[in-house]
Amino acid sequence: MATNGAVKNQLAQRTSAAPKKAVTPEQSLNALLKRMGPEIQRALPKHLDADRIARIALTAVRTTPKLLECDQTSFLAAIMQSAQLGVEPNTGLGQAYLIPYGKQVQFQLGYKGLIDLAVRSGQYKAIYAHEVYSNDEFEFSYGLTKDLIHKPAAMPEGEPVGYYAVYHLQNGGYDFVYWTRERIENHAQKFSQAVQKGWTSPWKTNYDAMAKKTVLKEVLKYAPKSIELQKTVEADSTIKTELNEDMSNVIDVTDYTVLDDQLEQVEEPAAETKDKKPSIHEQSTLI
Repeated sequence: MATNGAVKNQLAQRTSAAPKKAVTPEQSLNALLKRMGPEIQRALPKHLDADRIARIALTAVRTTPKLLECDQTSFLAAIMQSAQLGVEPNTGLGQAYLIPYGKQVQFQLGYKGLIDLAVRSGQYKAIYAHEVYSNDEFEFSYGLTKDLIHKPAAMPEGEPVGYYAVYHLQNGGYDFVYWTRERIENHAQKFSQAVQKGWTSPWKTNYDAMAKKTVLKEVLKYAPKSIELQKTVEADSTIKTELNEDMSNVIDVTDYTVLDDQLEQVEEPAAETKDKKPSIHEQSTLI
């Protein structure tokens, strides 16, 4: 599959061609998606088509306009990751996000998307995460046996003091992880460039969701996982600049490249709102 070459050719054609009239960045992206349709289709699961991906992409740039300023190959790579995992980014469902990091696009799973994908693997009877408040009835113990009791207060007081994640396997096994708020904040400070630099990011705008995802990923470290679910966890918070029939085979450039020279203020995904969906007529004009 010559996907990367096709993208570069399309971008080169777009640059070299003398436009008859000025076009908006969104129109330019729409045209690129239409030209790339056959290449995109070859890399998609059977239940998705290139037209659907085009609609998802255009919805993403409308909720996060700064994506239009990013490298379009990394944007398409992030879209392809979400499509192959079966989650929809920047739609208000909380499954996944496409986040501008300077001129690159980062694919980031939401905690709801992580839960959905774990359940879809067929190994988990239940998997969930909750916050704990200071006036909750809460206790847990590790050791030869593990136990967790949480009775939420009717009226929570203040900010959450901790977060936990639990899974129950189909075969009856289970496990949990509890982290204090302080430990989560230390983790974010260590691993998130947005937090380190004090930028606006989901850690500021949707802290609870990020904290829940953190403990979910921690508990899944010790859980039995299929190869597919392992690839899902590894896909989180990656930036990729190539396209492939299996995006899990493409390296995360942040593993090998320092992006500090490219990084600017991070624009977080739009808040999860129930926006009015475009009509059938409106949708037909997008592709």
